Amino acid sequence: MQDFLQFTLTGITIGSIYAIVALGFVTIYSVTKVINLAQGEFVMLGGLTMFSLVSVGVPYWLSFIATILFVTFIGWLMEFLLIRRAKGADAISLIILTIGTSIFIRGISSMVWGKDQHTVAPFMDNTPVTIGGASITPQSIWVVLIMLLVVGLMYMFIDKTMLGKAFQASSVNPMAARLMGISPKRMSSFSFVLSASLGAIAGLAIAPIIFPAYDMGAMLGIKGFSAAILGGLGSAPGAVIGGLLIGLFESMGAGYVSSGMKDIITFSIFLLILIIRPNGILGEKTIGKGGL
Repeated sequence: MQDFLQFTLTGITIGSIYAIVALGFVTIYSVTKVINLAQGEFVMLGGLTMFSLVSVGVPYWLSFIATILFVTFIGWLMEFLLIRRAKGADAISLIILTIGTSIFIRGISSMVWGKDQHTVAPFMDNTPVTIGGASITPQSIWVVLIMLLVVGLMYMFIDKTMLGKAFQASSVNPMAARLMGISPKRMSSFSFVLSASLGAIAGLAIAPIIFPAYDMGAMLGIKGFSAAILGGLGSAPGAVIGGLLIGLFESMGAGYVSSGMKDIITFSIFLLILIIRPNGILGEKTIGKGGL
C-alpha cells in the first residue's frame, strides 16, 4: 500500500506537468485548428530562462514574471511571423511548419545554453514530506498546486470574462464570431500567447525537478500531445484528465514493472483506450467544437 501511494504521488506530479502542456495544445487547436508541435519547446524555454535568471541572482518572483513574459513573446512571434503568414495552408503543412519551428528553437537554445543539463534551486527548502508513509518533496507539491491554479484560472477566464467568451465564440464558429465584431485573427494570436504562457509556467515549475536542457521539450511535447489526444483534443477538462492518467500509467509502469518499460506500458494503455474511445475520454465526434 505504501508503494502504491508513493507511485500515485509521483504519477500525479508528473501528470500535472503533462496536463499543463496538454492545455497548451488544446488552447491553440480550439481556435486555430493548428496542432502546435513546438509546444514542448515553450516548456524548455521556460525552464532554461528560469535557470538563466536565477543563476544571475534575479529574485524568484521576478524570474517567474520575466520567464512567462519572454516565452509568451516567443509564442506571439511564432503566430505573427509564421502561422498568420501561412493562412489557408492545409493542416499537414501547418504541422510541418510547427515541427520546423521546434527544431529551430531547439537549435538556437543549444547555442545559447549549451547541451548540458542545468540545475535550478527549488522554490523553498526541499526536504521531503511524509504522507501515509510515502515521501513527496515540497517542489512536487508546488507543481501540483500550480497545475490546480492554472486549471482554476483557465476556467475563470473562459467562463467568466468577455474575452473568454470571445475566445469560445471563435472556437465554435469563426464566421459568426466575425459578424459579432470578434476578430478571429486576434483570438488566434491570443491562443498562441496563452499557450506559450502555459508552457512557460510548466517549464519553470519543473526546472528544479527535471534539470532543464535544450532537448527536454521534445519528449514533454509528445507526452503533452498524447494527453490532449487521450482526453479529447477539443476538451480542456479532458487534457487535464489525460495528463494525470499518463503520469499515473508512467509511474505505475516504472514502479511495478521496469523504468525501461514505462513508455511502452504507458503508450500500450494509451492505444487501448483510443481503440475503445477513438475521440478520447471526453472528446466529441466533432473534435474541437466547444472544447473550452
